[in-house]
Amino acid sequence: MNITQIRNATLRVQFGGVEFLIDPFLAEKGAYPSFPNTPNADKHNPLVELPVAAEEIVKADVTIVTYLHLDHFDDAAKRLLPKQMRILAQSEQDAASIRADGFQQVEAVGESTYVGDVRIQLTNGQHGTGEIGQLMGKVSGLVLTHPNEHTLYIAGDTIWCNDVETAIQEHQPGVIVVNGGAAQFLQGDPILMTKEDIHRTHQAAPEALMVVSHMESVNHCLLARTELRSFLQEKGLTSYIRVPEDGESLSF
Repeated sequence: MNITQIRNATLRVQFGGVEFLIDPFLAEKGAYPSFPNTPNADKHNPLVELPVAAEEIVKADVTIVTYLHLDHFDDAAKRLLPKQMRILAQSEQDAASIRADGFQQVEAVGESTYVGDVRIQLTNGQHGTGEIGQLMGKVSGLVLTHPNEHTLYIAGDTIWCNDVETAIQEHQPGVIVVNGGAAQFLQGDPILMTKEDIHRTHQAAPEALMVVSHMESVNHCLLARTELRSFLQEKGLTSYIRVPEDGESLSF
């Protein structure tokens, strides 16, 4: 298994002989305005450039879109991805929206969906609390399994919650990717994992290796890599939890 942090939640994942592209957010730096009603409203998204050319990033076997928000599937991705590429979505509603953008091989992940010998299953999540969490809509994570790989759990846009705990208990992943950054609006609680949430996830799966994605790329993510790494060092967790830079690859 090889996981390359591209930018934000965008990953390239080599798993079971398949090259997956996860949540492509491929625009040039500053292409979009800040998200409404969020901190750092003067900053345009994405905050940083891609670490490699977008034309190289889209050279994958399959794309998985966990969530249709702009920072997971943007206009640049819709333009650059081959229209005949196989795309997996969290629901039939999302799949229909992607088909409407001209893509020809789009399907919703079912009870279990296979790409070669790789089995893909959906997990649930909670994208915030209270009214904001409801407004953010349904989000999903992924579990990838293969006879020759550690089980991989990509939690998606979620805070620490019962859904994450249940996914860990059910699937016993060896590798977990969480979306950090502690993104939030001007009101309410964070809608992505805080450093405390990341710590709780480790406590629920103490033997798993973790990767923290979704950092320092959009205006409302307030948790920086340096702060998170300092926290992990204080907790003695740097050998269990990695915080990769954009463009960095990790092998498991």
